[in-house]
Amino acid sequence: MIFAALGDETRLRLVAILCGGGALSISQLTLGTAISRQAVTKHLRVLAQAGLVRDAKLGRERLWAFEPARLVEARRSLEVISQQWDHALGQLQAFVES
Repeated sequence: MIFAALGDETRLRLVAILCGGGALSISQLTLGTAISRQAVTKHLRVLAQAGLVRDAKLGRERLWAFEPARLVEARRSLEVISQQWDHALGQLQAFVES
């Protein structure tokens, strides 16, 4: 689910903005973009379901912040897959060279 969430260019851009630090409102996230507040809200919900962002209500606004734990977990998964591929390619190379 995390990779599907990050596979969208808009969601990836939102994560990059939120990685800059601090919680931001929908208004702040849409400032200077052509994307609607409703669209950003939908993208943030997908990111929240994947565990990449969290929100907190502050007065009438909802502030969104990056949640790094899931991304660290995804990176570890990719490292394991990379090691498995390295091992498999090493075996293939040994077979071809023999």
